[in-house]
Amino acid sequence: MTYVIHTRAELAEDVSHANGEVAVVMTMGALHEGHRQLMREARKRAKFVIVTIFVNPLQFGPNEDFDKYPRTLEADVEACRAEGVDVVFAPSRDEMYPGGAPSITMNAGPLGEILEGASRPGHFSGMLTVVQKLLMLTRADVAFFGEKDFQQLALIRRMVRDLELGVEIVGVPTVREPDGLAMSSRNRYLSAGERRAALVLSQALREGAAHADAESALAAATKILEDEPGVRVDYLSLTGADLGPAPADGPARLLVAARVGATRLIDNVPLTLGRAA
Repeated sequence: MTYVIHTRAELAEDVSHANGEVAVVMTMGALHEGHRQLMREARKRAKFVIVTIFVNPLQFGPNEDFDKYPRTLEADVEACRAEGVDVVFAPSRDEMYPGGAPSITMNAGPLGEILEGASRPGHFSGMLTVVQKLLMLTRADVAFFGEKDFQQLALIRRMVRDLELGVEIVGVPTVREPDGLAMSSRNRYLSAGERRAALVLSQALREGAAHADAESALAAATKILEDEPGVRVDYLSLTGADLGPAPADGPARLLVAARVGATRLIDNVPLTLGRAA
């Protein structure tokens, strides 16, 4: 039985009756197979699984798509029921931020100013603020996040470690369409032609990841991206596994962001550089 609740009082009551570990999957709704995979991993781990659905205004910039972001609560709840989720917490804006926007928010630090942070100032501070609030409200022992939003995952791990929050953060590999496109709630904005063009993102990452040195990896990925005029690249970056500088030898991450039509998409893949490849 999946319970749908909307207030923090209801959430506190339900969590107080949890028997065993509490797992949380945080979403902004418009759920797809990637979200469902997070729920499955959470169910394998914990006896009590909470899915939160909240379109967080703090992480949207003034020219971003907050108002048109898809809101599909009825379908989302059905997906949660199908995955055996115990509680869906779908608060209103006023419930999450009583009295309006919070006067104290999280500072994402230097890691929040690169890549997505450079293109979307304030995005990660807003994201970390709501994640920290939801970790406290759900009293979660473990939280599951997708690796598609890899910078988000890295920042949440850093926040939990730096602030001693005592929650385990589990990253789940990116779920892809059969043709390789990373699943995203924003994919629904793409026309048929734009969706075909968007495939170069995953193709470029796969090609780059096949190389064992940084220069070759970036060059191979760049060549594929340049061959698709319908894709406007924001960044293509090779970093360490923690988003620091890429190592000469060892685990690394290749990340890309681009606009396809009016839709901004991100993707990334792991790779191994140097002698360990």
